[in-house]
Amino acid sequence: MQLKVKQEKMLIAGQWIAADQTFDVYDPQDNRLIAKVPLATENDMLMAIEKAEEAFLSNKPWPTHERMAVLQRVASYIEENKERYVETLALEGSKTINEARMEVKRAIQTIQISAEEARRINGETINFDQSESGENRVGYYYRFPVGVIGAITPFNDPLNLVAHKVGPAIASGNAVIVKPASDTPLSALLLAEAFTKSGLPAGMLSVVTGSGRDVGDVLVTHPSITMITFTGGVDVGKKIAHKAGVKKVGMELGSNSPVIVLNDADVEKAVAACVSGAFTVAGQNCIGVQRVYVEKEVYDQFLELYKQSTSELQLGDKLDPLTDIGPMINEREAKRVEAWVNQAVAEGAKIQIGGKRERAFYYPTILTDVPINAVIAQEEIFGPVVLVYSVDDVHQAIAQSNAVDFGLQAGIFTKDVGNAFLTIQKLEVGGIMVNDSSDYRIDAMPFGGVKQSGLGREGIKSSIEAMTEQKVVSFNLN
Repeated sequence: MQLKVKQEKMLIAGQWIAADQTFDVYDPQDNRLIAKVPLATENDMLMAIEKAEEAFLSNKPWPTHERMAVLQRVASYIEENKERYVETLALEGSKTINEARMEVKRAIQTIQISAEEARRINGETINFDQSESGENRVGYYYRFPVGVIGAITPFNDPLNLVAHKVGPAIASGNAVIVKPASDTPLSALLLAEAFTKSGLPAGMLSVVTGSGRDVGDVLVTHPSITMITFTGGVDVGKKIAHKAGVKKVGMELGSNSPVIVLNDADVEKAVAACVSGAFTVAGQNCIGVQRVYVEKEVYDQFLELYKQSTSELQLGDKLDPLTDIGPMINEREAKRVEAWVNQAVAEGAKIQIGGKRERAFYYPTILTDVPINAVIAQEEIFGPVVLVYSVDDVHQAIAQSNAVDFGLQAGIFTKDVGNAFLTIQKLEVGGIMVNDSSDYRIDAMPFGGVKQSGLGREGIKSSIEAMTEQKVVSFNLN
């Protein structure tokens, strides 16, 4: 691993640009300085927006085969240089080396799927003669790109979640400006490198690094930005939606994901899925398992197996292939999780395992007897903590699962098709995984939630639909 502090540049309109001021990026494991990154100004963002608009207009219409070719070359470039991408991901964020390898693999697939979906941006013919006035008329609709998209991305999947915005944007012929999380900007810059090496027209992608206060508001409010796609917290999402005004907005705002385990479930399979689902990436996963509702007849068995499996997880050096859990993104976040757990304990919760912090590391933690109105039960923990409850039946499990303001994804373990379909109908979520935990996802599926979990859907095809508009064409043949 390189110990030298990197001096990074940001990408604006095809040019790699330094800045008068920089900010520091640290490895959360040991707080070691790993990079200095440009601290963009308002003028930098304005230039990125101006050049993006110029590039979009000058490349309009941008042939589908050219978009596909660029994306295919990007995927190949990342594959050829994947060890550098893996190393960067593991250093700047919370992911272990194994988790970083998986994210790089997924990012390649996300770009490949984007290239494939570009060929499927289709319209359809319209039967105008279904109306009397439509006789002697023929027509169709087609989809066209919205223009310049502003993308604001989080720290927990700093490569693949950027790819989930940039890939569909380019596939659909839009220009896109990325404002990555300041904790993890290096992966976004590496993705931008892949695009510049792959023949993307200058200006169609910019990655502007820096403070949300300095450049985020400009991106959100500028009239030339026709869509904002944001992944992050509810409070910031609400502010963005308020400031954006009349433009398209897509948001994934997190969750408080439930999993239901019924009496007839394969308990060992449920435990294994809930261990992975709750503690992968140190619990910093928007669809990670946060609440588990176990039918009372198998509650004791589930809890004992869950504690045993959790106790076997290895907390430690991210770069060690034997490590299961690395640090949280910073010590401040670890202290927040610690405070929420301590508050829940003061209100009557019991720590079954974990409940300890060392710097930015928080040990995988299982809580029981958590009051339903505790902060940790109502909000998104975004840390390696899971709450386990005993319930009388599936109806109580559904009611308690729905008793929060979030609804991204959920899981249920059962062999009963009737109970599976009952939860599918009754759970207030955007996705339900049957005999999987809430954190199961493939990059091609629609992804998003209800209530405060967001607006719209991501996933490549869904994102392309959001990033394009329909235009109706009618020919009067009379």
